[in-house]
Amino acid sequence: MSTHRIKRTHLIFVPLMAAMVMAGCTTAPALPEAHITVPDQFKEAAVAQGSWKSAQPAENQPRGQWWLAFNDAALNQLQQQAQEASPTLAAAAARLKAARASLDVSRADRWPQLNLNAGATRTKFSPAQQGYAAGTNVAPGTVWNAGLGASYEIDLFQRVANSVNAAQADAQAGEATYRSVLLALQADVAQAYYQLRMRDAEVALLRDTLLLREQTSHLIERRYAAGDVSELDVARARTETSTTRAELQGLQGERALAEHTLALLLGQMPSNFNFAPSPLTPDVQMPQVPAGLPSSLLERRPDVAAAQAGMMAATARVGQARSARFPALTLTAQGGYASYELKDLFDWSARSWLSSLVMSLPLFDGGRHAANVVRAESLLDESVADYRQAVLGAFGDVEGKLSSLGAVRAQSESLDVALVAARRSAELAGKRYKAGEDSFLTLLDTQRNLLAIERQAVQLRGAWAASTVGLIRALGGDWSNAQSDRGEAKVAVSAPMIIAH
Repeated sequence: MSTHRIKRTHLIFVPLMAAMVMAGCTTAPALPEAHITVPDQFKEAAVAQGSWKSAQPAENQPRGQWWLAFNDAALNQLQQQAQEASPTLAAAAARLKAARASLDVSRADRWPQLNLNAGATRTKFSPAQQGYAAGTNVAPGTVWNAGLGASYEIDLFQRVANSVNAAQADAQAGEATYRSVLLALQADVAQAYYQLRMRDAEVALLRDTLLLREQTSHLIERRYAAGDVSELDVARARTETSTTRAELQGLQGERALAEHTLALLLGQMPSNFNFAPSPLTPDVQMPQVPAGLPSSLLERRPDVAAAQAGMMAATARVGQARSARFPALTLTAQGGYASYELKDLFDWSARSWLSSLVMSLPLFDGGRHAANVVRAESLLDESVADYRQAVLGAFGDVEGKLSSLGAVRAQSESLDVALVAARRSAELAGKRYKAGEDSFLTLLDTQRNLLAIERQAVQLRGAWAASTVGLIRALGGDWSNAQSDRGEAKVAVSAPMIIAH
């Protein structure tokens, strides 16, 4: 080979060698930083962690099955039924499966693509195409072929790598979203369960009160017949009995709605679901859930993890959009057999092959690639803002639930005193009425006050359960690292893209 031909060959491969050198360039930007100040402790934690109820600490309970900390067999069974039959959870699982399949599709581009082809082509050429004189009769011909083709894109500027990274982040976001849906379902089931039990307790209280009202009404009617009381007392007693009965009927309707809500969460028809009455008793115990360090919240909340994965996916798609503006190098090869006769198709003389190495570079596209880069960068900015909002929402959610627990604790302490006093007042009013020292109106007022306080106590027990479940949900269904040293001034946040000040 002459020196001139060698130099010309080198010049041909210069662009290819330069492109290979640039293959190590990264088109995706660095992960952005969401500058968020993480507090050293939750503001409402001290208020919510009072020892107003004796309960089993939840620190040693399993993290994944947080409801086991409530030590309630019925709740455990309902949670299992919900996870097996909930359409909402099934839809989330299907979306996760689709995201994982999309990841497999993206990963497939890393490998050579092989395809097998076979067929026949019948062609009728004109004389001019064959170099014959006009009017020459050219007979049609049939070509039989069979072969194997292969193609492979050399990922010079990480177009494929960025696509895989984006799909992988999407799959991670799908997994986090599934966990978020699962946690929401678990919390909704627990709250609906305790809501139903609270209604059962209210119904039981109203039934006992109605029975007492009916007995009192019959007693007053007998006393009226004996001339001991006026007809006004009879009318008041009947009014109070009817009013209590109406309240009971309204509560029974609310109880039915709560039962229907629980049935839907379990994936069952409300008409086929029956939950035996189980009043929420005063001695029920709720687990004490420590809030832990605020920094650990970023590791526990699935919605924060989903937002973080979304930001990672958006970052990779910026690189994917940028790489489309650079050269693409594709290697293709085909080999097989072609023959005019089917019987000669696989003869050695019928073999054929073709190989090519093609580099393509967009020169003018009307600004399409530039617009795609701007669009991807804008979506990245949006994902950063979404992540910041998710983090702020997580902290606000926990503070709100801690505040609710603190309010329940304060109400409980005050209501315990009021309940004792109201029961004593009702007892004294009954004795004074029987002794003729007070009117029936005074007795009714004390009984109404007692009933109102007792109903408030029942509702407070339901709010206590709902707030406890809500706090667990706000903490991401986990309370790990809750017993860490609170005296530590600064906490290193393990989640990337967060700068704690």
